[in-house]
Amino acid sequence: MRILTLEDLKDIYIKLHQRGLPFLLSKLSFNSYKRTQSAFNEREIQTSNFWIIPEVRKRWNKLITGDENTTYEEYLTASFFKDKSHIKILALGTGVCSHEIRLAELNPEIEIHCYDFSDELLKKAKNISDQKNLNNIFYFAENVLTYSFAPEAYDIVFFHASLHHFDHIPQFLNDVVIKSLKPEGYIIINEFVGNSRLQYSAIQLQYINKALEKIPKKFRRIFKTGIYKNKYYGSGVIRMIVADPSECVDSKRIIPAIHQKFDIIDEKSYGNNILQSVFKDIAHHFVEVDAEKKLILENIFALEDEFLCHHPSDFVFGIYRLKQ
Repeated sequence: MRILTLEDLKDIYIKLHQRGLPFLLSKLSFNSYKRTQSAFNEREIQTSNFWIIPEVRKRWNKLITGDENTTYEEYLTASFFKDKSHIKILALGTGVCSHEIRLAELNPEIEIHCYDFSDELLKKAKNISDQKNLNNIFYFAENVLTYSFAPEAYDIVFFHASLHHFDHIPQFLNDVVIKSLKPEGYIIINEFVGNSRLQYSAIQLQYINKALEKIPKKFRRIFKTGIYKNKYYGSGVIRMIVADPSECVDSKRIIPAIHQKFDIIDEKSYGNNILQSVFKDIAHHFVEVDAEKKLILENIFALEDEFLCHHPSDFVFGIYRLKQ
Protein backbone atom coordinates (compact mmCIF):
# COMPACT_ATOMS: atom_id res chain seq x y z
CA MET A 1 0.00 0.00 0.00
CA ARG A 2 1.34 3.43 -0.98
CA ILE A 3 0.70 6.09 1.66
CA LEU A 4 2.07 9.19 -0.12
CA THR A 5 3.71 9.46 -3.55
CA LEU A 6 5.17 12.05 -5.89
CA GLU A 7 2.00 11.59 -7.92
CA ASP A 8 0.02 13.02 -5.01
CA LEU A 9 2.12 16.20 -4.87
CA LYS A 10 1.84 16.62 -8.64
CA ASP A 11 -1.91 16.15 -8.45
CA ILE A 12 -2.29 18.96 -5.91
CA TYR A 13 -0.42 21.34 -8.23
CA ILE A 14 -2.43 20.20 -11.25
CA LYS A 15 -5.80 20.50 -9.47
CA LEU A 16 -4.87 24.03 -8.37
CA HIS A 17 -4.49 25.05 -12.01
CA GLN A 18 -7.40 23.04 -13.37
CA ARG A 19 -10.05 23.61 -10.71
CA GLY A 20 -8.76 26.51 -8.62
CA LEU A 21 -8.00 27.24 -4.97
CA PRO A 22 -11.63 27.10 -3.72
CA PHE A 23 -11.83 23.47 -4.84
CA LEU A 24 -8.64 22.56 -2.96
CA LEU A 25 -9.84 24.37 0.16
CA SER A 26 -13.07 22.36 0.05
CA LYS A 27 -10.95 19.28 0.79
CA LEU A 28 -9.95 20.67 4.20
CA SER A 29 -13.37 19.87 5.65
CA PHE A 30 -13.36 17.24 8.41
CA ASN A 31 -16.72 16.03 7.11
CA SER A 32 -15.99 13.17 4.69
CA TYR A 33 -19.48 13.44 3.15
CA LYS A 34 -18.87 17.11 2.26
CA ARG A 35 -15.45 16.27 0.80
CA THR A 36 -17.05 13.65 -1.41
CA GLN A 37 -19.83 16.06 -2.37
CA SER A 38 -17.33 18.75 -3.37
CA ALA A 39 -15.79 16.37 -5.91
CA PHE A 40 -19.08 16.06 -7.80
CA ASN A 41 -21.19 19.13 -7.05
CA GLU A 42 -19.82 21.42 -9.76
CA ARG A 43 -21.94 21.85 -12.87
CA GLU A 44 -19.09 22.45 -15.30
CA ILE A 45 -15.69 20.84 -14.70
CA GLN A 46 -13.12 21.02 -17.47
CA THR A 47 -10.78 18.06 -17.19
CA SER A 48 -8.58 15.97 -19.45
CA ASN A 49 -9.43 12.39 -18.55
CA PHE A 50 -9.15 9.30 -20.71
CA TRP A 51 -12.88 8.99 -21.34
CA ILE A 52 -12.91 12.12 -23.57
CA ILE A 53 -10.84 10.33 -26.23
CA PRO A 54 -13.16 9.11 -29.03
CA GLU A 55 -10.86 6.22 -29.97
CA VAL A 56 -10.95 4.99 -26.37
CA ARG A 57 -14.74 5.07 -26.40
CA LYS A 58 -14.77 3.09 -29.66
CA ARG A 59 -12.55 0.50 -28.00
CA TRP A 60 -15.01 0.20 -25.10
CA ASN A 61 -17.90 -0.26 -27.52
CA LYS A 62 -16.05 -2.97 -29.43
CA LEU A 63 -15.16 -4.91 -26.28
CA ILE A 64 -18.65 -4.61 -24.76
CA THR A 65 -21.02 -4.73 -27.73
CA GLY A 66 -18.85 -6.16 -30.51
CA ASP A 67 -19.23 -3.01 -32.61
CA GLU A 68 -17.16 0.14 -32.11
CA ASN A 69 -20.13 2.28 -33.17
CA THR A 70 -22.67 0.66 -30.82
CA THR A 71 -22.84 1.95 -27.26
CA TYR A 72 -23.76 -0.27 -24.34
CA GLU A 73 -27.07 1.62 -23.97
CA GLU A 74 -27.94 0.64 -27.55
CA TYR A 75 -26.73 -2.89 -26.87
CA LEU A 76 -29.02 -3.15 -23.82
CA THR A 77 -31.94 -1.77 -25.80
CA ALA A 78 -31.51 -4.21 -28.69
CA SER A 79 -30.92 -7.29 -26.55
CA PHE A 80 -31.83 -7.18 -22.88
CA PHE A 81 -34.76 -4.71 -23.01
CA LYS A 82 -36.15 -5.99 -26.32
CA ASP A 83 -38.69 -8.43 -24.88
CA LYS A 84 -39.37 -6.55 -21.66
CA SER A 85 -41.96 -3.86 -20.91
CA HIS A 86 -43.01 -1.79 -17.91
CA ILE A 87 -39.56 -2.08 -16.34
CA LYS A 88 -38.82 0.03 -13.29
CA ILE A 89 -35.14 0.91 -12.80
CA LEU A 90 -33.42 2.27 -9.71
CA ALA A 91 -30.24 4.13 -10.70
CA LEU A 92 -27.89 4.96 -7.83
CA GLY A 93 -25.11 7.57 -7.75
CA THR A 94 -26.17 8.93 -11.11
CA GLY A 95 -24.47 12.34 -11.22
CA VAL A 96 -25.55 14.18 -14.37
CA CYS A 97 -27.45 11.06 -15.52
CA SER A 98 -26.17 11.04 -19.10
CA HIS A 99 -26.43 7.24 -19.41
CA GLU A 100 -29.76 7.03 -17.63
CA ILE A 101 -31.16 9.76 -19.91
CA ARG A 102 -29.94 7.86 -22.97
CA LEU A 103 -31.62 4.66 -21.72
CA ALA A 104 -34.85 6.56 -21.07
CA GLU A 105 -34.64 8.06 -24.55
CA LEU A 106 -34.09 4.69 -26.25
CA ASN A 107 -36.70 2.88 -24.12
CA PRO A 108 -39.75 5.11 -23.57
CA GLU A 109 -41.67 2.24 -21.94
CA ILE A 110 -39.28 1.92 -18.99
CA GLU A 111 -39.31 4.11 -15.88
CA ILE A 112 -36.04 5.27 -14.31
CA HIS A 113 -35.57 6.75 -10.83
CA CYS A 114 -32.22 8.54 -10.44
CA TYR A 115 -30.75 9.06 -6.98
CA ASP A 116 -27.67 11.16 -6.21
CA PHE A 117 -26.56 13.51 -3.42
CA SER A 118 -25.46 16.21 -5.91
CA ASP A 119 -28.47 18.44 -6.36
CA GLU A 120 -26.54 20.60 -8.84
CA LEU A 121 -25.86 17.69 -11.17
CA LEU A 122 -29.45 16.44 -10.91
CA LYS A 123 -30.76 19.91 -11.79
CA LYS A 124 -28.61 19.85 -14.90
CA ALA A 125 -29.88 16.34 -15.72
CA LYS A 126 -33.50 17.42 -15.35
CA ASN A 127 -32.96 20.37 -17.65
CA ILE A 128 -31.56 18.03 -20.29
CA SER A 129 -34.38 15.49 -20.01
CA ASP A 130 -36.99 18.30 -20.04
CA GLN A 131 -35.50 19.60 -23.28
CA LYS A 132 -35.85 16.09 -24.70
CA ASN A 133 -39.48 15.94 -23.45
CA LEU A 134 -38.80 12.75 -21.51
CA ASN A 135 -41.52 11.81 -19.05
CA ASN A 136 -40.13 8.45 -17.91
CA ILE A 137 -37.12 9.58 -15.85
CA PHE A 138 -37.28 11.11 -12.35
CA TYR A 139 -34.68 12.69 -10.06
CA PHE A 140 -34.17 12.52 -6.29
CA ALA A 141 -31.44 14.38 -4.42
CA GLU A 142 -30.86 11.99 -1.52
CA ASN A 143 -28.08 10.28 0.38
CA VAL A 144 -28.41 6.71 -0.87
CA LEU A 145 -26.85 5.32 2.31
CA THR A 146 -29.52 6.80 4.59
CA TYR A 147 -32.56 6.87 2.32
CA SER A 148 -35.25 4.21 2.81
CA PHE A 149 -36.10 2.71 -0.58
CA ALA A 150 -39.36 0.86 -1.06
CA PRO A 151 -38.73 -2.90 -0.67
CA GLU A 152 -39.00 -5.13 -3.77
CA ALA A 153 -40.07 -2.15 -5.90
CA TYR A 154 -37.62 -2.35 -8.79
CA ASP A 155 -36.90 -4.74 -11.63
CA ILE A 156 -33.33 -3.49 -12.07
CA VAL A 157 -30.75 -1.60 -10.04
CA PHE A 158 -28.33 0.24 -12.32
CA PHE A 159 -24.83 1.58 -11.68
CA HIS A 160 -22.65 3.48 -14.11
CA ALA A 161 -19.30 4.36 -12.52
CA SER A 162 -20.94 4.74 -9.12
CA LEU A 163 -20.89 1.38 -7.33
CA HIS A 164 -17.16 1.77 -6.67
CA HIS A 165 -18.01 4.83 -4.53
CA PHE A 166 -19.82 2.71 -1.93
CA ASP A 167 -18.06 1.07 1.01
CA HIS A 168 -18.65 -2.40 2.49
CA ILE A 169 -19.89 -3.72 -0.86
CA PRO A 170 -21.34 -7.07 0.34
CA GLN A 171 -23.38 -5.32 3.03
CA PHE A 172 -24.44 -2.54 0.64
CA LEU A 173 -25.68 -5.11 -1.87
CA ASN A 174 -27.70 -6.85 0.84
CA ASP A 175 -29.08 -3.78 2.62
CA VAL A 176 -29.82 -1.50 -0.33
CA VAL A 177 -29.65 -3.26 -3.70
CA ILE A 178 -31.20 -6.68 -3.01
CA LYS A 179 -33.86 -5.27 -0.68
CA SER A 180 -34.95 -2.86 -3.43
CA LEU A 181 -35.19 -5.60 -6.08
CA LYS A 182 -38.11 -7.79 -6.95
CA PRO A 183 -37.44 -11.51 -6.32
CA GLU A 184 -36.28 -12.06 -9.92
CA GLY A 185 -34.58 -8.69 -10.25
CA TYR A 186 -31.37 -7.73 -12.01
CA ILE A 187 -28.34 -5.56 -11.42
CA ILE A 188 -26.60 -3.86 -14.35
CA ILE A 189 -23.16 -2.33 -13.89
CA ASN A 190 -20.56 -0.48 -15.92
CA GLU A 191 -17.85 -0.11 -13.31
CA PHE A 192 -14.31 0.21 -12.10
CA VAL A 193 -13.69 -3.05 -10.22
CA GLY A 194 -9.90 -2.89 -9.79
CA ASN A 195 -7.79 -2.53 -6.66
CA SER A 196 -9.33 -0.45 -3.89
CA ARG A 197 -7.95 3.09 -3.54
CA LEU A 198 -6.22 2.59 -6.93
CA GLN A 199 -3.40 0.64 -5.30
CA TYR A 200 -1.97 -0.73 -8.51
CA SER A 201 0.52 -3.59 -8.52
CA ALA A 202 4.17 -2.99 -9.43
CA ILE A 203 3.68 -4.72 -12.78
CA GLN A 204 0.69 -2.50 -13.62
CA LEU A 205 2.74 0.62 -12.85
CA GLN A 206 5.51 -0.72 -15.09
CA TYR A 207 3.09 -1.13 -17.99
CA ILE A 208 1.64 2.36 -17.43
CA ASN A 209 5.11 3.87 -17.66
CA LYS A 210 5.95 1.73 -20.71
CA ALA A 211 2.90 3.27 -22.36
CA LEU A 212 3.94 6.80 -21.39
CA GLU A 213 7.28 6.22 -23.11
CA LYS A 214 5.39 5.65 -26.37
CA ILE A 215 3.95 9.19 -26.25
CA PRO A 216 6.13 12.01 -27.63
CA LYS A 217 6.79 14.89 -25.24
CA LYS A 218 4.64 17.31 -27.26
CA PHE A 219 1.59 15.20 -26.36
CA ARG A 220 2.48 14.89 -22.66
CA ARG A 221 1.93 18.49 -21.61
CA ILE A 222 -0.53 18.42 -18.72
CA PHE A 223 -3.86 20.19 -19.19
CA LYS A 224 -3.85 23.86 -18.08
CA THR A 225 -0.24 23.68 -16.87
CA GLY A 226 3.24 24.12 -18.31
CA ILE A 227 4.56 20.82 -16.99
CA TYR A 228 4.89 17.46 -18.70
CA LYS A 229 3.84 13.98 -17.69
CA ASN A 230 7.07 11.98 -17.71
CA LYS A 231 6.36 9.23 -15.17
CA TYR A 232 3.42 7.87 -13.26
CA TYR A 233 4.05 6.96 -9.60
CA GLY A 234 0.62 5.72 -8.50
CA SER A 235 -1.83 7.17 -6.00
CA GLY A 236 -1.20 7.37 -2.27
CA VAL A 237 -3.95 6.40 0.13
CA ILE A 238 -3.87 9.68 2.06
CA ARG A 239 -4.60 11.84 -0.98
CA MET A 240 -7.30 9.43 -2.13
CA ILE A 241 -9.09 9.73 1.21
CA VAL A 242 -8.68 13.51 1.47
CA ALA A 243 -9.70 14.21 -2.14
CA ASP A 244 -12.72 11.90 -2.12
CA PRO A 245 -13.23 9.42 0.72
CA SER A 246 -15.59 7.40 -1.47
CA GLU A 247 -13.26 6.90 -4.45
CA CYS A 248 -12.68 3.17 -5.09
CA VAL A 249 -13.18 2.61 -1.38
CA ASP A 250 -14.06 -1.10 -1.71
CA SER A 251 -13.89 -1.64 -5.47
CA LYS A 252 -11.90 -4.87 -5.30
CA ARG A 253 -14.85 -6.68 -3.70
CA ILE A 254 -17.47 -5.64 -6.27
CA ILE A 255 -17.22 -8.62 -8.63
CA PRO A 256 -16.81 -11.32 -5.94
CA ALA A 257 -19.78 -9.91 -4.01
CA ILE A 258 -21.99 -9.73 -7.11
CA HIS A 259 -21.05 -13.27 -8.17
CA GLN A 260 -22.00 -14.54 -4.72
CA LYS A 261 -25.51 -13.09 -4.83
CA PHE A 262 -26.29 -12.96 -8.57
CA ASP A 263 -26.06 -15.21 -11.61
CA ILE A 264 -24.13 -13.90 -14.62
CA ILE A 265 -26.33 -13.10 -17.62
CA ASP A 266 -23.72 -11.10 -19.52
CA GLU A 267 -20.27 -9.95 -18.40
CA LYS A 268 -17.69 -8.11 -20.52
CA SER A 269 -14.23 -6.96 -19.47
CA TYR A 270 -12.94 -3.85 -21.22
CA GLY A 271 -9.65 -3.06 -19.53
CA ASN A 272 -8.54 0.53 -18.88
CA ASN A 273 -5.85 -0.85 -16.56
CA ILE A 274 -3.31 1.15 -18.54
CA LEU A 275 -5.39 3.77 -20.36
CA GLN A 276 -6.95 5.36 -17.29
CA SER A 277 -3.64 6.44 -15.76
CA VAL A 278 -1.64 7.00 -18.94
CA PHE A 279 -4.06 9.55 -20.37
CA LYS A 280 -5.07 11.25 -17.13
CA ASP A 281 -4.47 15.01 -17.62
CA ILE A 282 -3.10 14.59 -21.18
CA ALA A 283 -6.16 13.14 -22.93
CA HIS A 284 -7.00 16.48 -24.59
CA HIS A 285 -4.12 15.92 -27.01
CA PHE A 286 -5.93 12.86 -28.45
CA VAL A 287 -9.45 14.18 -28.96
CA GLU A 288 -8.54 15.08 -32.53
CA VAL A 289 -6.56 12.25 -34.14
CA ASP A 290 -4.20 12.27 -37.10
CA ALA A 291 -2.08 9.39 -38.43
CA GLU A 292 0.65 9.95 -35.83
CA LYS A 293 -1.74 10.01 -32.87
CA LYS A 294 -3.72 7.05 -34.17
CA LEU A 295 -0.54 4.96 -34.28
CA ILE A 296 0.33 6.03 -30.72
CA LEU A 297 -3.13 4.99 -29.51
CA GLU A 298 -2.95 1.65 -31.32
CA ASN A 299 0.43 0.88 -29.74
CA ILE A 300 -0.88 1.69 -26.26
CA PHE A 301 -4.05 -0.34 -26.84
CA ALA A 302 -1.84 -3.29 -27.84
CA LEU A 303 0.21 -2.86 -24.66
CA GLU A 304 -2.96 -2.93 -22.56
CA ASP A 305 -4.16 -6.06 -24.39
CA GLU A 306 -0.83 -7.70 -23.57
CA PHE A 307 -1.28 -6.83 -19.89
CA LEU A 308 -4.87 -8.12 -19.86
CA CYS A 309 -3.76 -11.53 -21.12
CA HIS A 310 -2.42 -12.25 -17.64
CA HIS A 311 -4.29 -9.85 -15.32
CA PRO A 312 -7.97 -9.15 -14.55
CA SER A 313 -9.66 -6.15 -16.10
CA ASP A 314 -10.13 -2.98 -14.05
CA PHE A 315 -13.45 -2.20 -15.76
CA VAL A 316 -16.42 -4.51 -16.28
CA PHE A 317 -19.85 -4.24 -17.90
CA GLY A 318 -22.27 -6.80 -16.56
CA ILE A 319 -25.89 -7.92 -16.33
CA TYR A 320 -26.70 -10.19 -13.38
CA ARG A 321 -29.89 -11.85 -12.09
CA LEU A 322 -30.63 -12.31 -8.42
CA LYS A 323 -30.03 -15.91 -7.37
CA GLN A 324 -33.14 -17.85 -6.41
